[in-house]
Amino acid sequence: MKTLTLLALFSFSIAMHASAQLEKTAFQTGSAWKPEIDVRSDIAIVYGANDRQGMTFQERVNSWRDHGYQTHFMTGIAWGEYQDYFLGKWDGKNHQDIGQVERNGNVIWHGGGVPYIVPVQSFLEYMKTAIIKKVIDAGITSIYLEEPEFWARAGYSEVFKQEWKKYYGFDWRPQHESAENTYLSNKLKYHLYYEAIKDVSSYAKSYGKTKGLAIKVYIATHSLVNYSSWQIVSPEASLASLPGIDGYIAQVWTGTSREPTYFDGQRKERVFENAFLEYGSMVSMTAPTGRKMFFLTDPIEDWPRDWSDYKLNYQATFTAKLLYPMVNNYEVMPWPERIYTRPYKLANSKEAVLIPKYYSTQMQVMVNALNDMPLSENKVTGKNGIGVLMGNSLMFQRFPDHKGYEDPQFSNFYGQTLPLLKKGVPVQTVHMENLSFKGTLKDIKVLIVSYSNMKPVSAEVHKYIADWVKGGGVLFYCGRDDDPYQSVMEWWNTKGNQFKVPSDHLFSLMNVKPIKNKKVSVGKGAVYLIKQNPKEFVLNANSANTYLDLVKHAYEFDAKAGELSFKNNLYLQRGPYDIVSVMDESLSNEPYKIKGPVIDLFDPNLPVLSEKVIKPGEQALLYNILRVKDKTKAMVLATASRIYDEVRNGRAYSFICKSPAKTVNSIRVLLPAKPVKCAVLSNNGEEIADVNTSWDESSNTLYLGFNNSPDGIKVNLTW
Repeated sequence: MKTLTLLALFSFSIAMHASAQLEKTAFQTGSAWKPEIDVRSDIAIVYGANDRQGMTFQERVNSWRDHGYQTHFMTGIAWGEYQDYFLGKWDGKNHQDIGQVERNGNVIWHGGGVPYIVPVQSFLEYMKTAIIKKVIDAGITSIYLEEPEFWARAGYSEVFKQEWKKYYGFDWRPQHESAENTYLSNKLKYHLYYEAIKDVSSYAKSYGKTKGLAIKVYIATHSLVNYSSWQIVSPEASLASLPGIDGYIAQVWTGTSREPTYFDGQRKERVFENAFLEYGSMVSMTAPTGRKMFFLTDPIEDWPRDWSDYKLNYQATFTAKLLYPMVNNYEVMPWPERIYTRPYKLANSKEAVLIPKYYSTQMQVMVNALNDMPLSENKVTGKNGIGVLMGNSLMFQRFPDHKGYEDPQFSNFYGQTLPLLKKGVPVQTVHMENLSFKGTLKDIKVLIVSYSNMKPVSAEVHKYIADWVKGGGVLFYCGRDDDPYQSVMEWWNTKGNQFKVPSDHLFSLMNVKPIKNKKVSVGKGAVYLIKQNPKEFVLNANSANTYLDLVKHAYEFDAKAGELSFKNNLYLQRGPYDIVSVMDESLSNEPYKIKGPVIDLFDPNLPVLSEKVIKPGEQALLYNILRVKDKTKAMVLATASRIYDEVRNGRAYSFICKSPAKTVNSIRVLLPAKPVKCAVLSNNGEEIADVNTSWDESSNTLYLGFNNSPDGIKVNLTW
């Protein structure tokens, strides 16, 4: 392994100084720097530590540092291009037996020659000494371990059976034979990756210290909502309290959020609503711990669709993440080399083309808005005090099906959340693993709980809930408690506990007898008991009304939290930005209207509108010019490029804009008066002739359109 050269160290220090330590936006890439993918975020997350033909890992890192980027590192923790380990080059032993195996004996592959891994100790030693050490030696101090995933359908390999015996102390049991075996199998999968992350992150921190470096370790992971839906097991929320973990990337995008859901008896894609719940579960996972969170969106997705499909769903997921004003760190895209240089289909055509200019321009406007997006103490319109409890055990009951338990499309979760969200209630999720942190339930007025599709991870969970209810909280418990997972070997029926189902323990702490459908006062709070599984609220048409009425009554009369009104939209104001989604399948088909002048950031031409009308099923991101504090100050309001070196001097304003090659810029500039001269210059000082300009008198803004360059285009304006 090569150590960091003096030249590389010098290049690294210059790049770090030039970037002024901004760590707000990032993208991940397996490529070296290319002008076509020069996204201009703060961070380039270099993927994979392998050397390439004609280029070492160090050279790949340096290619991004040399263009002013901070360089971080990402690699898979459950899969990756680790052939030197699999084939015995690393330690002289063949490790092809550590793949995750299904009941039929098939290995689950991530790609050609790359299995999903059972994280045995030899693999962790390889990760530490062959990957993490190499990366730290290259001067990288932020490491992302991606997707700690164990498929629920796996669990039949010999190495997994050995891990079972070590963990449980008795011989392996096939998970397909009983619900208890399934639960125990998935609990072990969770434990294995929890311990793997703990081990690798601890090593990274300690090895960094030997070189005088403070190493940060992040987890790039899908949401608990998605993993549960897709039948994958991962440590998720438990990692937030590990001392070796500094934060997460929330991997939410069209591919996860378009998973069909049931609502009002119909199974279909509900991309915005699903994304909103996914991002929300990531917020609740980390909010009490103070860990940093990057929100990811992807302008395309893994499966081939067409550019029109990508655009609509990108807008939906993008809007959903912006509706969480407590997060303003973003991974703006994964794999820019895939987005900018790979052809995909046009709508209604078999022809494959590179990203259309209109879409790359719009995408870059949105990405550059993220560089500017402020934190905000504002809240999404609607009542924010209703929470739904969730936990890692949601992943334990998903596969295989057992007699007496079915949960099509994860409907027990969506039965608790979608009826409220579709009525304009920004329902929150609460991770039971975080209940020990002060403030987790501070703003929750009504907590909805069901053990139909998950089970409490400890007795302490119930203590925190019971204390919260006695102090004035309202618990809304819904479930029949009749599924076969209620009697699995767990804390409520072992070590002296003899509770038939876990909710019996919770109710015993509050002296409540779980009799059908009733409300009980407990201390200053109350408990509602609804003997229905939440999936019943969405699998059939018109089946959520009673649920909604009872939650409304609990919120208004027991929590005394004010009127719980329903609507068909969610709206948030963040600085100058207006963010809105109008939902279909709601209580009306009324559009949402915002008075201008506003700039429509989902339109690549950046038009200034006197009014924006958003219809059901649509979203909008607007720059509200009325909220610009100083309209006498020249400034770029919206742009498909990143702006550098702004200079204001009397009646003149200049700046440099950079964006990927082979794309078109679109800029809306606020000026004190109509310009008398506009000069657009290439990086060698030559004036660019084919510039599209127009002046909007109503907003005092100038529109500019011209071809982008990563080398920089200079704009000089005078008035």
